[in-house]
Amino acid sequence: MNVPSEMNFEEMMRFRLEVLRREHRDLDAAIHALEETGRPDQLTLRRLKKQKLALKDQMVKLEDRLIPDIIA
Repeated sequence: MNVPSEMNFEEMMRFRLEVLRREHRDLDAAIHALEETGRPDQLTLRRLKKQKLALKDQMVKLEDRLIPDIIA
């Protein structure tokens, strides 16, 4: 993907967040497809789920940086 060189830091973080979301959806689809085979390879399934969880952690960190906490 081409990233314009004129992006500010927040735009770059939002772009990265969208890329992570897309990868997360792709992994979810791959996991679902593997589970539907009937006898999925448990090691592969475990690795994919671990990758998906790592992506989710990265997404949460970026979202926390983009959306400041509002103290009421």
